[in-house]
Amino acid sequence: MAARLKPGQGPLDYGSRLWLRLLFAAIFFVLYAPIITLVAFSFNTDKRGVVWRGFTLDNYARAWNNASLIEALTNSLVIAVIATVFATVLGALTALLMWRFRFPLKGAYEGFMALPIVIPEICMGVALLLFFVNSGMMEFFVHMPWPLNLGNIIFAHVTFCFPFVAVVVRSRLVGFNRQLEEASKDLGASEWQTFWSIIVPFMKPGLIAGALLAFTLSLDDFVITFFTSGPETVTFPVKVYSLVRRGVSPEINAASTVLIVITVVATVLAMKLQAPPRADKG
Repeated sequence: MAARLKPGQGPLDYGSRLWLRLLFAAIFFVLYAPIITLVAFSFNTDKRGVVWRGFTLDNYARAWNNASLIEALTNSLVIAVIATVFATVLGALTALLMWRFRFPLKGAYEGFMALPIVIPEICMGVALLLFFVNSGMMEFFVHMPWPLNLGNIIFAHVTFCFPFVAVVVRSRLVGFNRQLEEASKDLGASEWQTFWSIIVPFMKPGLIAGALLAFTLSLDDFVITFFTSGPETVTFPVKVYSLVRRGVSPEINAASTVLIVITVVATVLAMKLQAPPRADKG
């Protein structure tokens, strides 16, 4: 039986109901309580970081002076940035290919392209490890100077990130009005001018969202990085895993908090870039 609405209450005014507010509060608590706890304990004076002893900023100074932790964090950021650039370009081109062109076995191609999304991550890591070892790429990148020695991890991250970008960008292109493209050509624009002036601006929200998704996936990946990293290359998730086995220290909480701040700032910037321009008030 449908719930009765009060006088003056519309079908979308269920937010005024107490049970729905409690449900939203419970969902937000489950999602954000662990993150808030981690940030709070990054200021804890307790060396083990388990019991709250007091407030301090020394944990951030110790994390900054921890050369191996900073090196791992720098590696993760460099890998994430480079992998995001390549994954965004490759994903956008793949989305254009699937949206614009018809070719034999297109359905099969779309299915195979989605494999990195649906297969277990550990299987992806083992497959990439076998490929790198048998192709000689693992040995080739190991002896390269920094940051070229991160090439195998970057290659692996691009491999599993670009399908996510392609899915996001293609979903954006589905709503494209082809009449805009035809009008551009009728006005004398070339194929490239139409692409850069009409299609790319329409793709911009999807490109930004896909790039942000690729950046986040690359930054926090552990399984694939664990299999494809060389003995001299350590990323932040792998470093944290090796340290957590001896206990969670406030230094780890501090470094993780910095990483969370970087991710939040990147998300805010991406949202601002996606926002439509405001009309000037005359």
